[in-house]
Amino acid sequence: MKAVLLGTTAGGGFPQWNCACPLCVRARSGSLPSRSQDCLAITGNGTDWWLVNASPDIRTQIASCSLLNPGPGARDTPLRGALFTDAELDHTLGLLTLRGGAGLTVWAPGTVLHALKDQFDLRTVIDGYAPVAWRQVDETFEVAGLRVSAIPISGKRPKYARSSTVDGHWVVAYRFEDPVSGGVLVYAPCLASWPAGFDEVVAGADCLLLDGTFYAASEMGSATGSSSGQAAMGHLPITASLLELRRFSGVRRIYTHLNNTNPVLDPSSPESAKLREAGVEVPLDGTVIEL
Repeated sequence: MKAVLLGTTAGGGFPQWNCACPLCVRARSGSLPSRSQDCLAITGNGTDWWLVNASPDIRTQIASCSLLNPGPGARDTPLRGALFTDAELDHTLGLLTLRGGAGLTVWAPGTVLHALKDQFDLRTVIDGYAPVAWRQVDETFEVAGLRVSAIPISGKRPKYARSSTVDGHWVVAYRFEDPVSGGVLVYAPCLASWPAGFDEVVAGADCLLLDGTFYAASEMGSATGSSSGQAAMGHLPITASLLELRRFSGVRRIYTHLNNTNPVLDPSSPESAKLREAGVEVPLDGTVIEL
């Protein structure tokens, strides 16, 4: 199994276009590395690649990853489709950039497929260019030589779907297992809380990519003067999840989906030092993971 962290930040990227918080100012000056919006590419056979979420930055992300280069034919691509963890715009709008791609398949929970049809009709727009195979995630399925399981973790729906009457799991994590190597990777970029049964999921993984949107629940308001934050946006802060992660020292633990206000974006910060002390990583865009 090989996975590439195409992007590692939350919606808006880093620096965020409309933010002049101290961290974004430093990123614009070049003293901190810029990062694109959260997205993963994964394969089990080295030939067929799948995106996990499709960020608005997907064109640049694909172009910067040689493993995803097109060819050998003029319109050949190793990309076979995408798996959506949720229906958030930050995780689905990149599909518009891939419009016209031949033979793409999208896997997503039923709630997400509903939202992308009845609440924000991305599906009709995309299908107007080239039909996409839309597949509902129910049980274990296979992509690119990997066995995939969707793990329900939250009922948080995107703002544009607040009026939806569809109940169910709106957010899932994905567990990828390589039946050849035995390697297991879990990708959970959105985590509102530490759900029941998640201990077993983490304990059985070789590598965990976990929601690190905010370091602390109050951080967004402190950095920007905004009244919104973790409580409104449905992300478990690192101060809470790190307590859980410390119990799994045998698992490679990585934070992704970092908000532009998160102090761990600065490797010299005390918060970053705490993560290093706990053996938890905050890698840059482009990092390759092999299991």
